[in-house]
Amino acid sequence: MTVRRGEVVLVAIPNQKARPSIVLTPEWLSRYSLDVSVVPLTTVARTRFPTRVELPAGEGGLNKTSWAKCDQVTTVPKTLLIGQPFGRVSPGLLEAIEAAVRLSLGL
Repeated sequence: MTVRRGEVVLVAIPNQKARPSIVLTPEWLSRYSLDVSVVPLTTVARTRFPTRVELPAGEGGLNKTSWAKCDQVTTVPKTLLIGQPFGRVSPGLLEAIEAAVRLSLGL
């Protein structure tokens, strides 16, 4: 299974509920890897939290406004991906998510 960077997928994250997440793994690596790195999403707003990026309803196929939890990047086996991707986030939002991930990792 190949997933593309920026796609919104439902993930059965261990020790959590299944939640939509954004794929960070590049497509070339996803073709060969059994795992993918994802940024989980939440519908709980955090005001002035620099590592959370807002995704408006409709973005990436989401039906509710959500926030990318860029401080909680995780790698999961592809076997934990549920169903087909909801959609893909816009290039501008993907750039904002990448910047927030770099901030959270001190890069």
